[in-house]
Amino acid sequence: MNSENVKKFGFWSIVLLTINSIIGAGIFLSPGEVVKMSGQYAPYIYLIAAVFATVLAVTFASAAKYVSKGGAAYAYTKAAFGDGAGLYVGVTRYFSAAIAWGVMATGVVKSVLRIFNLDSGSFTNITLGFVVLMIVLVIINLLGTKFIEFVSNISTIGKLLVLVTVIIAGVLIVVFTQTNNYSHINDVTKDVVSKMDFSAYVVAIIAAFYAFTGFESVASGSDDMENPEKNLPIAIPLGMGIIAFIYIAIVLVTMMINPVELVKSKEVVALLSVFDNAIIKNIILYGSLVSMFGINVAASFHTPRVLESMSKQGQVPAIFAKRTKSGFPIYATIITAIIAILLPIAFEYNMGSIMIISAIARFAQFVLVPIAIIMFFYGKNKQEIIKTAKKNFATDVIIPLISLVLTLILLVKFDWVGKFTLTSEAGLKTPNYLAIASMIIGFVILPIITALYNRNKK
Repeated sequence: MNSENVKKFGFWSIVLLTINSIIGAGIFLSPGEVVKMSGQYAPYIYLIAAVFATVLAVTFASAAKYVSKGGAAYAYTKAAFGDGAGLYVGVTRYFSAAIAWGVMATGVVKSVLRIFNLDSGSFTNITLGFVVLMIVLVIINLLGTKFIEFVSNISTIGKLLVLVTVIIAGVLIVVFTQTNNYSHINDVTKDVVSKMDFSAYVVAIIAAFYAFTGFESVASGSDDMENPEKNLPIAIPLGMGIIAFIYIAIVLVTMMINPVELVKSKEVVALLSVFDNAIIKNIILYGSLVSMFGINVAASFHTPRVLESMSKQGQVPAIFAKRTKSGFPIYATIITAIIAILLPIAFEYNMGSIMIISAIARFAQFVLVPIAIIMFFYGKNKQEIIKTAKKNFATDVIIPLISLVLTLILLVKFDWVGKFTLTSEAGLKTPNYLAIASMIIGFVILPIITALYNRNKK
């Protein structure tokens, strides 16, 4: 197949894909968590988290100037540190991304079941809905890059319209009712905020930061993008800027209207508790479903292309690089969908036990990619990078260094013990064996199997 004949993502489609890869269920379902942790300082927390995420996004975007091959962090690490490091990052990132896709798909199914008053605790209901959703996503990909670009763009525009509508409606409510309940948040968070220290602020920033993650996956499908070395360094930061504005505006508006309900809400979609108007409630409800579906579309596009990229580099079997005439990486997508389905089923949809692996895989990327860019800037591994890449000391050295420092702070403050511990209703703590098992599988067993495959092939 001639890849030149396959439709590729243009600049604005890449911007929309960036937005679609980041905005998911979080801003609809649980914005109150950060507000609960930081009270009246929540908008500033989101602003700091947005700056942190943008710095990392610029770092990943800068790497795309030097390495245009698909796979994102995998391709950058391989170019900078060689086959061994690249293989490890590729395998762990792929496995964690497949799990993350399964987690997001499960989230969609459970939310739909709860919203429509069906039994969201039924293993049968979840499994049936889960399999149906995954089949739909595979079919969307099967129809080719042009169609998945269309679906991604429509779902992204849909979720943006919903969020902008909520922001405008909120501003109009505040203006015409001449009420501002922003200070009422102190009534429910005063005890927490009064005890906040530097460590508490960092924890709150980390919680807000996770609402911005997903940018690191955008370049995974660079083989399906027009001029990725030129478009990605502009499109990713632009998308991040739009997302930051929307997140902060949503938090500000909802805190001005009804911050107490935002924190105390028991609704599946927490934003529903803030508004009384039935029309706005319906917009939010169905907008949240569009948003959750959209981020699954993005995941179904990104994740198989990590495996495909490794196959093109000869580090996993060549069959995973095979594409259909429409540009669909058929075997990579099928095996990824199977993993994304089977793992949550095997863990009985206990998402807390396996999400840890996704977070840790991100940390590995956030440490290695900044170092890789600095190496590219100073001319290391020239044979692996684009010789015509325009170097910039600020974006290729200073910002990656800042990214590295911020990531190290994140690593230090991350709740490692809590993620591998279960607490019973009686307060007893026991090891989270499922999380430990997923770590061993994803970070030890799979890399060893892949390394043995490469050694035997050589």
